Amino acid sequence: MANKEALVEETDRKVYRHKRRVRNQVICYIVLALLLIGLIVGSIIGIRKIMSIINDKKHAQELQKQLEELSEQEEEQPVVEGPSEVSEPPQETVTNYLDEIVNSCISEMPLEDKVAGLFIITPEALTGTDIVVKAGDTTREKLGEHAVGGLVYFSQNIKDSAQLTEMLQNTQSWRKYPVFLAVDEEGGKVSRVAESGLADNVGSMGEIGSGGDAAAAREAGAAIGNYLSGYGFNLDFAPVADVIAEGNTTIGDRSFGSDPNLVAPMVSAMIEGIQSTGVSACMKHFPGIGDTTEDSHDGMAVTQKTLEEFSATDFPVYQAGIAAGVELIMVSHISAPNVTGDNTPASLSGQMINDILRNQLGYQGIVVTDAMNMGAITEYYTADEAAVKALQAGVDMILMPEDFSIAYSGVLDAVNNGTLTEERINESLQRIYRIKYKDKVEE
Repeated sequence: MANKEALVEETDRKVYRHKRRVRNQVICYIVLALLLIGLIVGSIIGIRKIMSIINDKKHAQELQKQLEELSEQEEEQPVVEGPSEVSEPPQETVTNYLDEIVNSCISEMPLEDKVAGLFIITPEALTGTDIVVKAGDTTREKLGEHAVGGLVYFSQNIKDSAQLTEMLQNTQSWRKYPVFLAVDEEGGKVSRVAESGLADNVGSMGEIGSGGDAAAAREAGAAIGNYLSGYGFNLDFAPVADVIAEGNTTIGDRSFGSDPNLVAPMVSAMIEGIQSTGVSACMKHFPGIGDTTEDSHDGMAVTQKTLEEFSATDFPVYQAGIAAGVELIMVSHISAPNVTGDNTPASLSGQMINDILRNQLGYQGIVVTDAMNMGAITEYYTADEAAVKALQAGVDMILMPEDFSIAYSGVLDAVNNGTLTEERINESLQRIYRIKYKDKVEE
């Protein structure tokens, strides 16, 4: 009996020792697990701390660099203290943001769309129909095929307020990229909308110019811009910047007058008025057709002016318009042999566009041709030849080629065969889209 009890006690002690070993092992495992978790958490915290130190160092270096640059600017320019004001974003920042938007858009465009974007054509040229008074399925289909940069409308396209508004709204809703919807609305006899009875005519620029009050020109421009934007237009081929000479019948009272000292402030004021409404203005007809008695609609028009004479009469007007922020300038088809050395139309002359308009006068906006279906072009050049030559000369947009399909294909072929580079096309698109997307940085 005693042996049996001793055996039971020994068994109980073994069971107890076993349980204790198991418990100790569990405790060890738990402690090891906790230590491992602690190491992992500590490592994560350590890594984050190291990254934070690195970032802080990097930010400190960048801040130090900015402070050094700011210090250099302050040393270079005197500081004039004044009352503290809430300043708008620097123009450089706005410009960079706009360029980012523009370049992003252009980078995603296929070459076919890029080339189409250089043309402003009539809705009839787009759709292949006789007269367009509405934008229906055909317009939607053709805009998908050819993403043209703009459409220009004439009196035949305008019937009444509701029709015009609906046509322009539909066109905008179906375009692939922002599109210019343009019209010739100068005031006076060249007023497609007002002459159709859909707005009050502000009168001729000759009448306004005779009053000598630039404020009247600004009011006229604002009035035109307001009713155009109300219908859906965003580009007005106005004002006329020509300084007329005695005997000129081509321009007549479309011009503000014969004195550049009068015409310049009138033109700049009208530009400000038009563009204050969100409608882009287009000065015309560079370098100036105020002294010719010939009409480039019918054939070659020639001026005998020298560069010095242009600089005295016409260029001051363009300089005033450029200073006023004009967004487009139209180049005429006039030949100026005493400037260029031959009868090449100004619209196809690199000397006239790049050397004079851009480099001498400092204009960096959109350059558009006058209508390319005029006799001064069609009698001497095919539609594709003229379009390519205009782009080579520095033009950004081709207005109303004699045959859009031929001109478009010609430019596309010129890029593919190396006559024109895609970089050259992109250069024009950048100017175009800086205007079309300007509202993105004004909002």
